[in-house]
Amino acid sequence: MRTRHGLRVLSVYEGFFSGGARIVHSEVVLGLAEGGQSHQVLSIHGEVHREATRQRMEDDHCYRALTAGEVGVTSLGRTAGLVDGSVAASVFSGPELAETARAMAGADVILSLKEQPLALLNQAGLPRRPVVVCLHRSDPENQGPALDELKAAIADGTVAACVCCAESTRAAYEAAGIPAELLHVIPNGVDLLRFRPDAAARLEFRRSLGIPAAAPVVVFAARYAHMKNVPLFLRAARTWLAREGGGHVVMCGAGMTDANPALRADLEAAFAGEPGLAGRVHLLGVRHDMEAVYAGSDVVALTSVSGEAAPLCLIEGMMCGAVPVTTDVGDSAAIVTGHGFVTPPDPGAIALAWSAAIAGRAELAPALERSRERFSRTRMIAAYAALLDEVYASHVGGQLIAAQHAVGDAVPPPAVPEDDAA
Repeated sequence: MRTRHGLRVLSVYEGFFSGGARIVHSEVVLGLAEGGQSHQVLSIHGEVHREATRQRMEDDHCYRALTAGEVGVTSLGRTAGLVDGSVAASVFSGPELAETARAMAGADVILSLKEQPLALLNQAGLPRRPVVVCLHRSDPENQGPALDELKAAIADGTVAACVCCAESTRAAYEAAGIPAELLHVIPNGVDLLRFRPDAAARLEFRRSLGIPAAAPVVVFAARYAHMKNVPLFLRAARTWLAREGGGHVVMCGAGMTDANPALRADLEAAFAGEPGLAGRVHLLGVRHDMEAVYAGSDVVALTSVSGEAAPLCLIEGMMCGAVPVTTDVGDSAAIVTGHGFVTPPDPGAIALAWSAAIAGRAELAPALERSRERFSRTRMIAAYAALLDEVYASHVGGQLIAAQHAVGDAVPPPAVPEDDAA
């Protein structure tokens, strides 16, 4: 089904901060807007403090991409994780609700980025619009009160559908009590023109860090969070660097800097007495040129133990030619099967897999190339467009038909766009 031109969609974000879910959702919004839909974004928070990093909405790469693409972005102006961020997440002021009502009134369908914004969307008195909730985790039980908000919205009839970015997400939420008929799987995709092997970018990235062109490089792209199991990654890195005398490790993402005291403690614990090895660990923090980082690496590593669904780092890294090596979490194993490695959460096994991946990189390259269409942004956006058309037709269109039956010809039928007319 072709994207319904003129469909008005409001996305509600908890905030703009580092993470794969926000990157994917912002790509979806931009792609749907390019296809003729009208998109706006409402962010609950204007600033957050996470992963030892103060993150302002206006500084965020996704925010800048959306506004550059002429998608309007507004915020309720809240702060989270800061000294002045003391308002309870589920309590909203009159002005905040009025701003939300104005934004919702101008939309045909609402997209909720994860279930957390439902604390706002479930407030009484807001315009009723069909809501599509975009789910990006495989551990709903660890989402605090957000799972209860999702169930409440479903019971109220507000939620028209849930998008699951992975089969593991669908299975986890169904097990948590979400009706199976609401759960639709749309796997993550990336821009294949941006994420591709690039020999020139590879050399320039390495040159910028003083890494030799022939050195083996492992990249760990993640925010600093418990679910990412940074200590396990660093133990594996120490084992691997001790064996690979010319190897280098690159860590990037929110909190992956010397300014993060927790990361410094992890490094000291993993590399105690080995300053020479630690000197080959490069802490880059948040990067906006991830395609260059991945192109400059031989292996993209993930050591998470829970929560992951369809990790964006694995997909982006693979598309740039890095061999994925991951623990078996979420859909990770299914994503890398045939062109990567799955390991137990053991540092020795992980280090061995990194070496095997580097040794077999040339042999795995054809399989990585064949997988590209499976992970395309175009495929993902087309699936979202079809679902939104279906939601609009079945909910908004159905309400119009019911109103016509109730009052005869008093309610005119919905206009057919000129380019859709027979």
